[in-house]
Amino acid sequence: MTVDSVAVGVVPSQRATVHASPPWLAPLVSLVEQHGTLYEWAASQPQPRALRGRAPVYVAPLPPDGPSVVVRHAWHGGLLSPLTQDVFRRPTRAPVEMANSRRLRDLGIPTTDVVGFALYDAAMGLARVDVVTRYVSDTADLGMVLAGLAPAIDCDAALAATLDLLALLARHRVLHPDLNVKNILLETPPGSAACAMVIDVDVVMIGATSVRRTMERNVARLVRSLRKWKHQFGCELAEQRIAAFAAAALACTPAEAA
Repeated sequence: MTVDSVAVGVVPSQRATVHASPPWLAPLVSLVEQHGTLYEWAASQPQPRALRGRAPVYVAPLPPDGPSVVVRHAWHGGLLSPLTQDVFRRPTRAPVEMANSRRLRDLGIPTTDVVGFALYDAAMGLARVDVVTRYVSDTADLGMVLAGLAPAIDCDAALAATLDLLALLARHRVLHPDLNVKNILLETPPGSAACAMVIDVDVVMIGATSVRRTMERNVARLVRSLRKWKHQFGCELAEQRIAAFAAAALACTPAEAA
């Protein structure tokens, strides 16, 4: 599926536009018409598990018999977030996230499938945005695993899966400037080994630098996050283990393509 195969629907009553894969456009448009926003619809549904980003994140099945999806409302982070809150310059980062998600999946890099997004008019030509991704069950982020909050996932298995992900990212020269323990998602399908997925892909850069430099920068960013997580939560991750993880990642850097 190419980036071009995105359908657009307008909901004048809600001053909204919905962008989605063609099979899911009509259901998403209908939900905005009925509930005002996709986020309000998802928040009204029974929740199978608690999810949270900068704000609560909700899971719900797309009617009438579609897949379960995760709906999040986008908020700014950083020092200016009390001022900027949830309004963005158009077209927001959502189209980039959807395009990057598809491109990474085409490359064989595990990431969540962005089903679509909705933009809502705000003052001064700005917009608010809800992003919809396909729900992946049996998951926990790397931070949860390291803090002992996901006992179903073994820490060693999670780190091994993360090494595999780092090698894949390097092979395809995918640089993630914000690679941290919260945007590596571990999936543990029943009877299968853990698989690491990369999320928050709106910021990734593909082909920006060499294979080795991609690995070095991704590892450096993730190691900073590991150390910060260890300091904040006191998880049992000795400095020697972090150093060994970084060395193992660099040692499995793929060769440059001929």
